[in-house]
Amino acid sequence: MEREKSLKLTKTNISILVVIVFHIVGLIGFLIPFLRPLFLRIVPAHLLLMLFLLLLNHHGRFLKLILFFLIISILGFSAEWIGVHKQWLFGHYAYDGTLGFKLSNIPLMIGVNWFLLIYSASVLTQKLPVKTAWQKIILGALVLVLLDVLIEPVAIRSAYWHWIGNGIPLKNYICWFLLSAFFIFLFRVTNFRTQNWVAPTLLIAQFIFFLVLNFA
Repeated sequence: MEREKSLKLTKTNISILVVIVFHIVGLIGFLIPFLRPLFLRIVPAHLLLMLFLLLLNHHGRFLKLILFFLIISILGFSAEWIGVHKQWLFGHYAYDGTLGFKLSNIPLMIGVNWFLLIYSASVLTQKLPVKTAWQKIILGALVLVLLDVLIEPVAIRSAYWHWIGNGIPLKNYICWFLLSAFFIFLFRVTNFRTQNWVAPTLLIAQFIFFLVLNFA
C-alpha cells in the first residue's frame, strides 16, 4: 500500500515538474526571436501534452472524466463557432494558424484548451478557503477572465487569433465569465475528486507564462 502511494506521489511530482519545465522552455522559446516560429508550431503538441498529464493524474472514474472532457470540448468548440460565424458570443474575431488544424475555421485544439482551463480552475478553487459552491464558481470564472486578459495581447501577436474592428470588446470578457461559470458549474455537478495537483500547477504556470510575455 505504501509502495503504491509512493508511486502515485512520484507520478504527480514528475508531472508537475514536466508542466513547469515545459512552460519555462516555452517561455524562453517565445522570447528568443529565431526560436519563436518553431515554438509557435508546437503549441498544439504542448496542449495535448498538458491534456495527457491532467488525465494521467486524475483521481476517480476515468470514463466519467472522458465524458466531461468531451462535453466541455464540444461546448467550448460550439461557443467559438458561434462567436466566429455569428458574432453572438465574444465579438467579431477569426482564428489564425498557431492553434493548428481547423474545422469550419475553428481550431480543434480550442476545445481541448477550454477543458484544460475549466478543469484546472475548478480544481484550484476547490482547494482555496472559499465557503460556498457559488462563490467557488464565481471565483473560478473571474480567475479565467483575468487569465484571458493576459492571454489576449500575446495571442494576437502570436497569430492565435485576431479581432476585426476596434480592439477587444467588453463582450468578450462577459462571455468568458458566463461560459466559464457555466462550465465550472458542470464540473461541480459531476462531483469529481479534486486531488489532482497538476491542475492548479498548470493554471499558475499559464498565468506566469502570459504575464511575463505581456511585459517582454
